[in-house]
Amino acid sequence: MTSRSRPATAAATPAAVQGLALLAGFEAVVRGTLLSVFPLAIYRAIGDAALVSSFYFVVGLISLAAGLLIPLLTRAIPRRWAFTLGAVLHLVTAVLGMIGGPFTAMALLTNAIATGTVFVCFNGYVMDTVAKPDLGKLETLRLLYGGLGWGLGPVTGVWMMGYWQGAPFALSGMAAVLMLATFWRLRIGRGQVIARARTTSPNPLIYLRRFFAQPRLVAGWFFTVMRSCGWWVFIVYVAIFAVENGLGDAVGGIATSIAQCCLFLSPLMYRWMQARTVRAAVRTGFLLAGIAFILGTVLSPFPWLAIAALIVGAAFLILLDICGGLPFLMAVKPSERNEMSAVYSSFRDVSGIVTPGVAWAVLHVAPVEAVFATCGVGMLAAWLVAGFLHPDLGVPGRARVRGVAAEGR
Repeated sequence: MTSRSRPATAAATPAAVQGLALLAGFEAVVRGTLLSVFPLAIYRAIGDAALVSSFYFVVGLISLAAGLLIPLLTRAIPRRWAFTLGAVLHLVTAVLGMIGGPFTAMALLTNAIATGTVFVCFNGYVMDTVAKPDLGKLETLRLLYGGLGWGLGPVTGVWMMGYWQGAPFALSGMAAVLMLATFWRLRIGRGQVIARARTTSPNPLIYLRRFFAQPRLVAGWFFTVMRSCGWWVFIVYVAIFAVENGLGDAVGGIATSIAQCCLFLSPLMYRWMQARTVRAAVRTGFLLAGIAFILGTVLSPFPWLAIAALIVGAAFLILLDICGGLPFLMAVKPSERNEMSAVYSSFRDVSGIVTPGVAWAVLHVAPVEAVFATCGVGMLAAWLVAGFLHPDLGVPGRARVRGVAAEGR
C-alpha cells in the first residue's frame, strides 16, 4: 500500500460503517413492521393452519433458491441496481399487502425474495468496503440502529393492523423508499477500502462446492444458522408455550419486545467483545444461550420462570448477532465475496425450513417446552464447534505479534 492510498483507506472505513448501519436501520423498519403481521394476515387469507405451514415451507425453498442465484444477477447488472431491485420488491410487497386477500400470500413471497436480494448485496458491500477490524463495530451499530425497528416494529404493525390491514404494509413501504433514497445518497462502495474481486464464478454448483471445501466457511455458516434457529424458536414457540399455559396471547409479544430491547445493550456487548477474541465471544454466546434454553424446559412447570430464562437466552442471541457472523465474514476470500455472500444469506431460509421441521418432529412425541431443550442442545453443539476456531480470530495482527513476543519473554 502506498502512502498516497493510506489516508483514503482510513477515511473511507468510518463512512462505510455509518452508511451501512443506517441502511440496516431502515431495513429493520421495513421487515420488523411486518414480522408479526404476516402470520396473522396469511392465516386470514388462507384460513387453514396446515396450509399456512405448507405455504411458508414452499416460500422458504423458493427464497433459498433465489438467494443462491443472486450472484448471477450481480454478474449481469451492477450491485447497486440489484440492491435497488430488492428495495423495489419491498415496495411491491407493500402494495400487495395493502390490496390484501389472496395477494397477501404473494406479498410474503416477494418479501422473502426482496429480503434475500438486499441481504446478499448488503453483505457484498460489507466485505468490499469495511476492513476486518471494523466488522465488529459495524455489527454493533447495525443492531443499535435497528433496535427501534425490531423492538417496536412488530408491536406497531399488529396495532396498526387493528385499524386497517394495509396500514403496516404502507409503513413498511415508506421505510423502503427511505432506505432506497439513503442508499443512493450515500453512494456506498465508491472509493471502497478493499479491492473488489476481478473474477467471479456465477454457477451455484461451482461456488457451493468451493464453500463446502472450506471448513472455516462451513463452520461460520453453521453458527449463523444456529443463531437464527434460536430466534425462530424464541419468537414462535414462546408465544405458543404462553398460551398453552394460560398466560394469555400478549405474553409472547411482550417477551419478544423485551428481548429485542437488549439490542440497545449492543455497544456494551461490543466493548466486552473487544477485550476478548471472536472465538471467546462466540463460545460464550452459544454456551449461555444453550443453557438458558435448556433451563426453559426444566423450569416449564413454572411458566413465568421458564419465560424469564428464555429471555435471558435471547439476550445472548443478541451477543451472537454481533459476533456470530464474524467467523464467516473474516474467512471469505476476496475473489469469492459475491458468491459467498449469497451462501451466507441462505442461513435465514435454511433456519426457516429446519426449525419448523425439527419442531414438528419433536412435538409428535413431546410437549412444546421440549422444543426449547432441543434448540439448547443445538446451541451447545455450536459451542463445541466454535472451540475449533483460531484462538486469535479477530485480534489485530500487531496485537498477536505482541502476544507472541510476550510469551517469548
